Amino acid sequence: MKNSKILLVLFLIISIVSSCNKKNTVENSAAMADTTIYRIKTMILEKKEISQNIEYTANLLPYEEINYAPASPGRIEEIMVEVGSRVGKGDVIARMERTQLQQATEQYHSARSNFERMDTLYKLNSISEQVYEGAKTQYEVSKSSYDFLTKNTTLVSPINAIVTGKYFESGELYSGVPNTSAGKAAIVTLMQINPLKIILNVSERYYPITKKGMKTTIKVDIFPDRSFTGEVSSVYPTISSDTRTFPVEIVVRNNDEVLRPGMFARVALNLGETSVLLLPAMAVVRQEGTNDRYVYLAESDSTARKVLVEIGERYDDQLEIISGEVNEGVRVIIAGQEKLLDNSKISIVE
Repeated sequence: MKNSKILLVLFLIISIVSSCNKKNTVENSAAMADTTIYRIKTMILEKKEISQNIEYTANLLPYEEINYAPASPGRIEEIMVEVGSRVGKGDVIARMERTQLQQATEQYHSARSNFERMDTLYKLNSISEQVYEGAKTQYEVSKSSYDFLTKNTTLVSPINAIVTGKYFESGELYSGVPNTSAGKAAIVTLMQINPLKIILNVSERYYPITKKGMKTTIKVDIFPDRSFTGEVSSVYPTISSDTRTFPVEIVVRNNDEVLRPGMFARVALNLGETSVLLLPAMAVVRQEGTNDRYVYLAESDSTARKVLVEIGERYDDQLEIISGEVNEGVRVIIAGQEKLLDNSKISIVE
């Protein structure tokens, strides 16, 4: 009985091995028998000069935005502006309660008079250096307090702007608690809208050729028949390791002030002329079930070689090809490649 089981196992093993050998023989024979010659068309790959215009979408931003408030809490004596008010640099926006300023003013004038008197006596060697330094210190402290309260009692605009937010009324107490969408405390929000700015996150591949001063074209949906010009004002010096992009700041002139912060914009960034390898889109094959793209090269006019490539920009029906194996001067198959495999036999049809 035991010998019978052993013989049965041996029989099964021999059957499986025989089956596998037979299958491999059939496959190898089929492969060797595949002598099909595929008729294809080719082109010689050349570099072409193109204008690099890359397009992005973005939101228009104020050139400068200030959530304006005094440095310390206090009662607001008067606010001179409303939402929509235009203010120039140096215009008074609000005045805070002046009780502390009046006290600081008296102390400052008293300390200044005392210091001037001590300074004269010190030059005449009538007082000690210690007395002189004490008067000087008192004067400097009182002047610092006076300057601080003067600046934070009469609030003046640091920029030419429009008031886009007002959070208190005259007579209310400013507490210093954050009360804006930016999470900051403010009495008013000021925005400079001429010019405006845009910040783009540009692919790292364009970093070497993106320069300050480059021109851009901006379009907004609300004015479909108008184009606006912009200029690169700043190229950030770092590249994000997460997105592989770098920020570019663009200044947009808005002399007639028809544009407003928050508008959706399409930005065309002109990166100048460059030489790229272009192929008809139909020559690039996508491997099923993946995002891999590849092309076939005609080698020795009789064999096709499959090469993996990366896709750059699209220009109408042409695709930019990026690959270390696909260079200018090679012969690329542009028609008839649908059924090809690596090392397939080919016949070039002109």
